[in-house]
Amino acid sequence: MKKLFTSVLAMLALFWLAACTLENGASSNSNAASGASSDAKPTAVTGDKTIGLSISTLNNPFFVTLNDAAKAKADSLQAKLTVVDAQNDASKQAADVEDLIQQGVKLIIINPVDSAAVASAIESANKAGIPVITVDRSAGGGKVISHIASDNIAGGKLAGEYMLKSIAAGSDVAMLEGVAGSSAAIERGEGFTKAVEGKVKIVASQTADFDRSKGLSVMENILQANPNIKAVFAQNDEMALGALEAIAAAKKDIMVIGFDATADAVAKVKAGKLAATVEQQPKLIGEQAIDAAVKYLSGEQIPASIPVELKLVTKDAQ
Repeated sequence: MKKLFTSVLAMLALFWLAACTLENGASSNSNAASGASSDAKPTAVTGDKTIGLSISTLNNPFFVTLNDAAKAKADSLQAKLTVVDAQNDASKQAADVEDLIQQGVKLIIINPVDSAAVASAIESANKAGIPVITVDRSAGGGKVISHIASDNIAGGKLAGEYMLKSIAAGSDVAMLEGVAGSSAAIERGEGFTKAVEGKVKIVASQTADFDRSKGLSVMENILQANPNIKAVFAQNDEMALGALEAIAAAKKDIMVIGFDATADAVAKVKAGKLAATVEQQPKLIGEQAIDAAVKYLSGEQIPASIPVELKLVTKDAQ
């Protein structure tokens, strides 16, 4: 009996081991089949398109157009865009960029207030591993993956060459400068000065901060000190429109050329009040900035420099 009982226990143990082996084998086969199915249909991964845009000022039609175009493009590409307005204050822009870094944006587009001052903000973004694109105005430091802008030197040259066609050699002329230290002001002034150098006399060149009201007051002062001025180059349309008001109040006939081709300026060109304005296409700059940002965040390479075509708008050529 003892031998029989031992034999029965042995047989039961063998049956139990066989059953476990079959069950584990089936489970293993099932898991293998599941893994093959997962590899065949991988889950799609969508990149984070959270972008920050720091604008120098939204109190300027040019940058309002750029901003609106950037927003529309971001919506069309399903990117999240956060816009901050530096209000023409370099210190505020630096703080704004720090806020964007803390918010965890994946890329920052900067339109610098001051090309030199913005370098520290860009360096902060660099340290945080956040790529930076500059638009319209370049930066004097920090690593920038791409710069999108018109050729401001060429634009200033266009304005100067057009002025020379309309006034006598040796005439007194003036220039209204933009925000001191901004690349746009520096480059437009450089292009204009090179074009007219030795052919006319620049008797006044003063800063009016790209602002219409300042353009008016600065032009009033220039006219009082230099009553024989024949032409003015304003480094943006807002200053040009302010200068026109001062000239009209003084009842003088002085040629004025602006820069940007804003709606107000183009209307003045059509009316024969403003001689010309250099068209920059801010809408295209805004669109290309977002397009480049999304491409970069998607793993594509983008050019280090993306030029935007410009042209001279006159009454006869618009």
